[in-house]
Amino acid sequence: MLSSALANVLSSIPSPPIDSWTWNFGPWNIGPFSFGQFTIHIYALCIIAGIIAATILTNRRLTKRGAEPWIVIDIALLAVPLAIVFARAFHVVTHPDYYFGEGSNPWNLSEPGSVWAIWEGGIAIYGALIGGAIGAWLGCRWTGIRFFTFADALAPGLLLAQAMGRFGNWFNQELFGLPTDLPWGLEIDDDNAAIPVGLEPGTLFHPTFAYEVIWNVLGVIVLLWAGRKLAMQWGRLFAVYLIWYGAGRAVWESIRIDPSEVLFGLRTNVWASIAAIVVGIVILIVQTRRHTGTEPSPYRAGKHDRNLDDIHSNTDDFVDVSDPAESKAIADAPPQAT
Repeated sequence: MLSSALANVLSSIPSPPIDSWTWNFGPWNIGPFSFGQFTIHIYALCIIAGIIAATILTNRRLTKRGAEPWIVIDIALLAVPLAIVFARAFHVVTHPDYYFGEGSNPWNLSEPGSVWAIWEGGIAIYGALIGGAIGAWLGCRWTGIRFFTFADALAPGLLLAQAMGRFGNWFNQELFGLPTDLPWGLEIDDDNAAIPVGLEPGTLFHPTFAYEVIWNVLGVIVLLWAGRKLAMQWGRLFAVYLIWYGAGRAVWESIRIDPSEVLFGLRTNVWASIAAIVVGIVILIVQTRRHTGTEPSPYRAGKHDRNLDDIHSNTDDFVDVSDPAESKAIADAPPQAT
């Protein structure tokens, strides 16, 4: 049996102790002022690292297309905050029993299960995509960048950020899959509240975080190749991202055992994955029919549509570009007092 053969060379995946990946700082007393305890979670650092990596990669790709260096920062100033807000909102809406069930007090920040307590965990990538798309569209309107040009430049970096963020689930021992006897099963602490009742101690689970990391990294390679070799523009590369991520996420989501709303027999995030695939296919078809050539510029017509070499001149020499008649009139004019 394949799993028996692999067991000779592979072992189960251990999970890091949760307490060892949380750092508490404070409280501090500075004069008459007292500051409470500040906590840093490795999950947050994974997400921040992913955002930084995506920003750097997107800047490189967007600059190569002819955009101003680091204009991605201007767009991210709107896209990232909205992505976080929508990510939290999507999670809350898709888990109504936890946040709005009997005995809950969702609007009280000091109570467990508050909708505001994002530091307790609970963000959804599909909410982040919706909020990030709105923020990116506003940022592109602000900077003059074509929205789909930005989306195509972002696509590989977005998958890379998602892969890096998934390591946070590993550190948190959360969002794992069904029990398994495969040699690469994930070890979870026996006192973890997410483990279904009745399972024997030491039960292994599908490491869905690792499946998604591998899938997303492969997707980064595919998108970089497609963007370079197939010259996919006008949003078509972003469409491939939606299809790629949606297809993989639908599979991993189907074997996860964390609580989730179920609609017509499928988890809400499976439906969201199907929607992502459909949107990707629609964008691919529509943009292929609408645009047959290459993008003339990363900027919309009349919005900064000029060569960067002309903007950053390396000479201090003055060049008279006025009309000859005008130049002669200026030369013949009497000197003025200074």
